[in-house]
Amino acid sequence: MNQYQNHLPTSGKKTPPFASGKETQLLRVIQKALFTGALASIGHIGILLEAVNAGPPPAVGSAAQLAPTLEDSPKAIVDEVWQIVNRDYVDGDFNKVDWQAVRTDLLSRDYSSPAAAYAAVREALSKLDDPYTRFLDPEQYQTLTSKTAGELSGVGIKLGVNENQRLVVVEPIENSPAAAAQLEAGDEIVAIDDRLTTGMKVEEASKLIRGPLGTSVKLRISRMGQEEFDVNLTRARIEVAAVHYSLKEEGATKVGYIQLDEFSSHAPEQMLRAIGDLSAKGAQAFVLDLRGNPGGLLYASVEIAKMWLDGGTIVSTVDRQGDSIEFKAEPQPGIAFAPPVFKMPLAVLVDGNSASASEILAGALKDNARATIIGTQTFGKALVQSVHGLSDGSGLAVTIAHYYTPNGTDISHKGITPDITINPNSALTPQTVATKDDPWYVTAINNLRAQITPAPLANTDN
Repeated sequence: MNQYQNHLPTSGKKTPPFASGKETQLLRVIQKALFTGALASIGHIGILLEAVNAGPPPAVGSAAQLAPTLEDSPKAIVDEVWQIVNRDYVDGDFNKVDWQAVRTDLLSRDYSSPAAAYAAVREALSKLDDPYTRFLDPEQYQTLTSKTAGELSGVGIKLGVNENQRLVVVEPIENSPAAAAQLEAGDEIVAIDDRLTTGMKVEEASKLIRGPLGTSVKLRISRMGQEEFDVNLTRARIEVAAVHYSLKEEGATKVGYIQLDEFSSHAPEQMLRAIGDLSAKGAQAFVLDLRGNPGGLLYASVEIAKMWLDGGTIVSTVDRQGDSIEFKAEPQPGIAFAPPVFKMPLAVLVDGNSASASEILAGALKDNARATIIGTQTFGKALVQSVHGLSDGSGLAVTIAHYYTPNGTDISHKGITPDITINPNSALTPQTVATKDDPWYVTAINNLRAQITPAPLANTDN
């Protein structure tokens, strides 16, 4: 991996939000930027969303200026990618690669198909030695933008195959047409629009169930103890729950437990609802669980941090020119989302798969002495990406900045060090999370109780 900015430059300019000129453009890019999570360890494509697709006029010799020579040619995509990296990539030395020579080589080739161009682009990007700067084919791009938007289109069913090789509902997604129709985990799907599902694979069934918004699909359901019945579901846009919460009574202490899966566009509003609901139910303290959270949108992590902080820096970002932006907890003019500040005791749970935007939030809460961080060392990703949609529906994720915690700490490849380290003896299961068999949670409860319970008064008797 090439080295980016290793420290906050002393000449770095602190740029207040809503500044002018170049600073405003940089801020807009960063505000809509994203963080991708622990790709290698989590084993799935990172959480990304389109950031800023508008930019300066086409560079000299760009695909736009070479039209119609490159128009409708695979070379257009090749040059779009090169131009974006040339303009925005965080490392102005391009990992000591002659980036102009790369362009000459790319445009000297003939590409027989988009796939050939995609392969050449990926080969060129690999020279940067940056796993987070990468090309996304149209299907990957659509998947990733939908993921971080926090929304799905469809009927909201997770499909699987049971031990009898029957197509079944694994789980209806919360707030979906399937949930509204009261479909249940374990329901067998006998037919889709009168087409029998015997021997059908999950992928094929998914294609049949998908369709345009507002259209319907008929499922024939077999449920134990009942006769088969039909359910008509109308395909809709579904807001995916990124926040799950419950009020737990730990002895005499009421604890609000909040699990945040990812920093999607809907995460801040869902978090605000969770905190408000738990507070109304009498929560005296909170546990925020960021374990396994690979990251997401920058603005989502900043807005959630504001819910717990009444001042101080949340994060600083630095681009390749050394320009720096500080995101602060103080309310800013023009920002519509201004949540109340919650000051109850807070413990944050982290692990090795808490990455990127999770580390932004944990670092802000730790450096501002607002919460106790409990768990294992976090992943250690301190880079910001933006994602650009390309002209043929594909996309490009490109690293545009490095970030630092409020104390100026570079956590790249190191992660956040917890205030209290946990050395678990066994792996957790979904059934043991946030129970007496969860050492992270038990440690958090003990820590919060100590904050809530006043220390006994000293004996002043003579």
